[in-house]
Amino acid sequence: MNKKWKYTISLLSLVAGVIWLAVFSLPDKNFHLIACSIGEGDAILAIYKKTQILVDGGPGNKVMECLSKHMPFWDREIEAVILTHPDSDHFTGLIEVFKNYKVDNFIANALDTSDQTYGVLKSLVGGSGAKIINPTSGLVLRYDLIQLDILHPSKEFLEENLIKKSTPTAEVNSSDSGVLGAYTSSLDTNEFSIVGILSFGDFDALLTGDIDNKISDAVAEGLVVSGSRTMEYIKIPHHGSKNGITEELINVTEPSIAVISVGKNSYGHPNEEILKILKDKNIKILRTDEMGDVAVESDGKKMWTVNLP
Repeated sequence: MNKKWKYTISLLSLVAGVIWLAVFSLPDKNFHLIACSIGEGDAILAIYKKTQILVDGGPGNKVMECLSKHMPFWDREIEAVILTHPDSDHFTGLIEVFKNYKVDNFIANALDTSDQTYGVLKSLVGGSGAKIINPTSGLVLRYDLIQLDILHPSKEFLEENLIKKSTPTAEVNSSDSGVLGAYTSSLDTNEFSIVGILSFGDFDALLTGDIDNKISDAVAEGLVVSGSRTMEYIKIPHHGSKNGITEELINVTEPSIAVISVGKNSYGHPNEEILKILKDKNIKILRTDEMGDVAVESDGKKMWTVNLP
């Protein structure tokens, strides 16, 4: 066989391999929710067909491994990225995300931080063309069949606790919507964590950022007032810290699964008291430090966990 035919056969084999890889990468009709194993931090990826929502990006670049593993290689667009609050274990990985993916919407509050690395992210977001959305309770966002209902922070909470910065250059404006880094506060950044219910049909997941006990109880009270509904899935805030989730919020939401995103740490996360509360209520505990990426799927009615390779 001459070199020309060898080259042709090799090229055809390569093309066939790429085609088959693309076929096997095609999304199915189920909703996928993956808590990425990124160490002591948070990064949660929601997928429905060609629509992706990324909640937080973790402390380093391991979120890129998670995206590569669970998104088709040819899909370089993320419909929405949510930064629950500007702490490094939630935003640092988003720097590489914005460098490597087209992000349509960036959902974050306007609170700034003294961490200079956050300035890098703000600059990337500002130059990306992403629409910036500063959410408050009551806001409902839809991306295909995925719905996000914002529960916290409220407009009143932000008005009472945000202080306008005097340096205008710290502010990153979107052309028609929100801002980044325009405010400071005397409160801990965790208290500003965006809390929302991510829904797909009858499947509801409560995403909690790093809320503390006070905000946890406030969210629980708000759910009761609005007509409480049970959750299939809850992301335990602050890596299972004893100062995060409260029994009131667990009782109101009655989750079937509790997911803890946690890595090696010196803080004692997850706290034994929190684990006992969950176990006593027969809530299934899934931990990224024990399982790696934690994945669940839903067809909009039923939910099940997925064993990843």
